[in-house]
Amino acid sequence: MTSKKILFITQEICPYLPETQQSTTCRNLPQLIQEKGHEIRTFMPKFGSINERRNQLHEVIRLSGMNLIIDDTDHSLIIKVASIQAARMQVYFIDNEDFFQNRETTVDENGVEYDDNDERSIFFVRGVMETIKKLRWVPDIIHCHGWMSALAPLYIKKGYADDPNFTNSKVIYSMYDDKFEKPFRENFADKLRFETIDDGVIERVKERGTMDFNTLSKLAIDYSDGIIQGGEAISEELASYIKEKDIPFLPVDTDFDAYVDKVNEFYDKIDS
Repeated sequence: MTSKKILFITQEICPYLPETQQSTTCRNLPQLIQEKGHEIRTFMPKFGSINERRNQLHEVIRLSGMNLIIDDTDHSLIIKVASIQAARMQVYFIDNEDFFQNRETTVDENGVEYDDNDERSIFFVRGVMETIKKLRWVPDIIHCHGWMSALAPLYIKKGYADDPNFTNSKVIYSMYDDKFEKPFRENFADKLRFETIDDGVIERVKERGTMDFNTLSKLAIDYSDGIIQGGEAISEELASYIKEKDIPFLPVDTDFDAYVDKVNEFYDKIDS
């Protein structure tokens, strides 16, 4: 089994956010995969609810300073980093004044989903890609967790298809029970425009109709090389879609040690 470079793009990690199945998986899986001899990088959004002082986050000046244009508006990309000492693991945080600072996670303090979660997701994914380019670190496997990372497969396979950092990368998407209720806004597809994400790609996204949780999940499935069931259940609609697409699929395993071994084997299968 050869050593691989594995990029984790995750929506949540404990202890930075409360413990959930996803945040716990994304805390422990990268560590255990690293202990199996692989090289890892891990990214998540720097939500405003994350206490920077308590978690000892600091800005990485050499990686910050770029502007990302979304819907003709410039947004500054700020990169922060913290260490989970017990895991000997660094976590990179994607930050921005408009999308993350002084704001909660995907919902506000009253539990209402943010209207601009579509743009926040675009910024997060593109921010990860641009930071990886600056790091000059070429991943073999890109493992995405949670719906806020669901646009990564599209960007990797289309927007960054000609970029040598990602040309040969295989993409795996882990699906969790983290549904959102408020569909993305009607002009969402137009905001995806970037490099080789042109009119043709955007029109095909528009043809999918309302971008709700299931539609977004199907978009991720279409551009992924493999799917992992991260949560306890997948809707019948999405399970049928995965089967229809005949894409490599790894079901959930309640034994976490067994799950890690199976994920590691899945990486080899996808990257063979």
